[in-house]
Amino acid sequence: MKKTTLLKWIKDGLELGDSTKAPTKPIYSSKEVITSPDLVLKAPKYTVPSITEDLYRCFVLPTNQTQDKFVTALEIIPGNKNIVHHAQVFYDTTGICKGLDNNDPQPGYTSAGGVGTNKAVLLGTWVPGSSPIFLPSGMGKNLPANAEIVVQIHYPEYSSGQQDSTKINFVLSNKSLRNIYDAPILNHSSSMINGPLFIPKNTVKTFHEEFTLPPIDITLLNVGPHGHLLCTKMKAFAIKPNGDTIPLINIPEWDFHWQGSYDFQKPLKIPGGSKLCGIATYDNTNNNDENPSNPPVDVSVGEATTDEMMLFYFSFTAYNSGDEQIIIDTTTVLHKHDICKPNQSYLKEFTSNQSLKVYPNPANKKIEIKLEQNVPFCISLYNSSGKECIRSCDGLSLNTQNLLSGIYLLSINQGGNIMTSKIKIEHH
Repeated sequence: MKKTTLLKWIKDGLELGDSTKAPTKPIYSSKEVITSPDLVLKAPKYTVPSITEDLYRCFVLPTNQTQDKFVTALEIIPGNKNIVHHAQVFYDTTGICKGLDNNDPQPGYTSAGGVGTNKAVLLGTWVPGSSPIFLPSGMGKNLPANAEIVVQIHYPEYSSGQQDSTKINFVLSNKSLRNIYDAPILNHSSSMINGPLFIPKNTVKTFHEEFTLPPIDITLLNVGPHGHLLCTKMKAFAIKPNGDTIPLINIPEWDFHWQGSYDFQKPLKIPGGSKLCGIATYDNTNNNDENPSNPPVDVSVGEATTDEMMLFYFSFTAYNSGDEQIIIDTTTVLHKHDICKPNQSYLKEFTSNQSLKVYPNPANKKIEIKLEQNVPFCISLYNSSGKECIRSCDGLSLNTQNLLSGIYLLSINQGGNIMTSKIKIEHH
């Protein structure tokens, strides 16, 4: 559609066209993904006061956990998505955050740029478009005994008078797991090489960030870029010591309103001594429809939505041999993937010469599978983090009543042929 046509339509009063050609209205589900959490914490009801600038409010929530545990899944559920710009979940063992909370008569306390102590450890982040965090089997994020959860919520200036009570669902493990770390390794404070992050009015600027890893191999699980309204492009990659490049993420059309942390299909091995690199472009002109200022004004780094940021968060752990074979993203069909006999190499690709029928789908308590030929088989059901939840080589009925609601990948190995089907588990 030409710009002149669109402007004329607006000028004429946005007249409705042929309603029979309108697409079906989408149905949005408000159901929580983690339906059987081990720990549920909810921030107190908080009414945003009259504000003229963005507010960063922190809420301290006791876990009452008497022993060290590991977080294996985390879901942040904003109480009011209309005003929650983003939320970050930390744990604190110093008592500093609790002291700040006690000194404020209202629920929580105000703290921008952090939660009041640099010893607080980040567990997870929610931004528009985020999904719950599910970590691969054998991995988790350490949650010390008696730690306090601190939720920092960013409320924009238009939030005055509105109420929020954000909730967090945790899945915990008593086992000792490999610890996953989250950190904005590439950031506008310490890794920018052509900074500072300052975009004069009526200009388009590109910035670069670099960080050289210590001589220790790491396993990278995901990357989460973050910018604001002037940002138009974000890209990250790694350069190995031998000069080879490992692509990490490329967003050619950055959308501030739809952000997230992006899992790799399989973890990436990043050799020690590699250089992590980030590139981002910012458009501070009237050509940027997202520009919050008209006419444009000079913009520098800051916490407010009208300021700018350039961050790349990474989830990582120390590398172990074989990490590259862990399946994180199960939405891609698995080829040449042996399920039942790890020591045998099947070379046949996925085929559909047999009719695979799975019902019901969505499923609740069980799944029934029908195969046409009487050939030995093995069945595996994987969750969204690549963990094998169910395995059966002697039955075509799977008990799913104890599984969390969500999307799963059913994979069947029958005579060397791999057949897959996406399954939705939905508990009512």
